[in-house]
Amino acid sequence: MDPNSQDVSSDVKKGQGRGQDSRPESKEAKLPPKSSFSEWYHELLKAAEIIDVRYPVKGMCVWFPFGFALRRSVYGIIRELLDPDHYETQFPLLIPEQEFMKEADHIKGFEDEVYWVTHGGTSPLDVKLALRPTSETAIYPMFKLWIRSHADLPLKVYQIINTFRYETKHTRPLIRLREITSFKEAHTAHATWDEAAEQVEVAVKRYAEFYRRLAVPFLESKRPSWDKFPGADYSIALDVVMPDGRTLQVGTAHLLGTNFARTYEITYEDQKGEQQYVNQSCYGISERCIAALISVHGDDRGLILPWLVAPTQVVIVPIIFGEKEPILEACRQLEGALKQDRIRVVLDGSDERPGAKFYKWELRGVPIRLELGPRDIKNGVVTMVRRDGVKKTVPISDVRSAVVKEAEDLSAVLYSRALELMKSKIKDVHNVEEAREQTLIGVARAAWCGSVDCGHEMEDRVGANLLGEARDGQQQPDRPCLICGKQTFATTYLARQY
Repeated sequence: MDPNSQDVSSDVKKGQGRGQDSRPESKEAKLPPKSSFSEWYHELLKAAEIIDVRYPVKGMCVWFPFGFALRRSVYGIIRELLDPDHYETQFPLLIPEQEFMKEADHIKGFEDEVYWVTHGGTSPLDVKLALRPTSETAIYPMFKLWIRSHADLPLKVYQIINTFRYETKHTRPLIRLREITSFKEAHTAHATWDEAAEQVEVAVKRYAEFYRRLAVPFLESKRPSWDKFPGADYSIALDVVMPDGRTLQVGTAHLLGTNFARTYEITYEDQKGEQQYVNQSCYGISERCIAALISVHGDDRGLILPWLVAPTQVVIVPIIFGEKEPILEACRQLEGALKQDRIRVVLDGSDERPGAKFYKWELRGVPIRLELGPRDIKNGVVTMVRRDGVKKTVPISDVRSAVVKEAEDLSAVLYSRALELMKSKIKDVHNVEEAREQTLIGVARAAWCGSVDCGHEMEDRVGANLLGEARDGQQQPDRPCLICGKQTFATTYLARQY
């Protein structure tokens, strides 16, 4: 079945009563086609009530209640993945200048992005306070106080907070902001470098599971030395290929080693009674994960949300003609049965026509729609329509189990479809010209010897960003580096980034 076709119940198809017109009647403007990605994205965020960009400060947005419900479901997965061996906490927003300025490499990476608080009321402050762009310089002075001996290690904490960065580039909702409202950052301390490095790999695996549940595939790479997190030994990044072929960084994990520990004097007493510096890691995800979720799965009709995170998982649409109350009562019974299974279900009893209701809930990405009219009730069935267009009739007695099965199938379809789309945007290239052409429409995969000079020249000549050493687990044939011609097994992704 064409996933863009309009599905209606058997009662609607008969053209009876309120179901006579199956096309949407909505006051909301039709979305631009997804092929016009930027326009589609911005209009969808507004039409589906995810983010309101009309707040009178550039780069700062307001979550609509529906968007915030989506955010809460998404970050619930993160908490579920971290809570078994991390402690959730919260550190202050304001960081004293003397603490913030201690780590030179770190500050150099953020110095142009920091907001400073200089006054309390009308009185100048004795010490300027930074609005956190990230929290290393707020957290690590406390780590120094908390960690005393090897028995205190490993220490793993995380927080979900807002951060502020004076972004001078073109801001985009959920993608490039001056206030990041949903920054999940984890910070860990370990006895050895190897243990911290192992934690980085654990973090990447947790993020892989997180995005698997969102049905969003990604590229994994070790960032080049000039693009690693300021103050880190190395950085691992996850990038989603967006519909227009650009990539969006949606997660990072950093091996900090002892760099911050030496600056903030974070030491522990080992089993021999000697003082040692801790080794650290940190890793983060922001609301960019929601931007990727929306962008990868959505279509010309609106959002398509995976079952796990959809604020409304099932909508029930009564197809009413003749006596209204018997149909509504049957719908209420169906709603109650689904709620017993803790399914997030809404009964749309509004006076809008069925077609308008279909449009409204498709726009919001509801995974499953149930349609129930007098003919359905007479036959003991309900019409089930998945957001991807799959439609079937199921016995009312089997609805609860059928909903669960269809939800699982839909998630699998979304991931498979997204993976195929990502693969279609990636191409192996063998020279600079091929790479330049490919990065206009997608991601180029090229041989790179690992040299910094070759990396910079590759970026300059191709006109795209080098994402770093690909970590896709695939054994590549020995090929000449795109710049110097040296034979290498290593590959890199080149892409235009958001």
